[in-house]
Amino acid sequence: QVQVVESGGGLVQAGGSLRLSCAASGRTGSIYTMGWFRQAPGKEREFVAQITRTSIGTTTYADSVKGRFTISRDDTKNTVYLQMNSLNPEDTAVYYCAASSRPWRGFVGDFTSWGQGTQVTVSS
Repeated sequence: QVQVVESGGGLVQAGGSLRLSCAASGRTGSIYTMGWFRQAPGKEREFVAQITRTSIGTTTYADSVKGRFTISRDDTKNTVYLQMNSLNPEDTAVYYCAASSRPWRGFVGDFTSWGQGTQVTVSS
């Protein structure tokens, strides 16, 4: 079993930045991919970014955040980060971290361990 816990959400003005953290525990050796997702009120959960736990650390981003968000990892801490810059009100959502034992293939169902989420609110 893998557990993940997010932190770092909050209220920020448009144009500002936040860094989210996701700490994994348990059977972390089974993790291949870590991802960030978000869900805005009244909308479905959507993919934000992912990073593989390989030496290359391949990353993928949603078009809506490309160039503004950066996903990274610190394997010594079993932690993944999401640096969010140039935030706008459309980024307001609950952000979730998730872990998968599979390589990224664009399938949300591959992620079997989810955190409780952290709220990000961007004011205009």
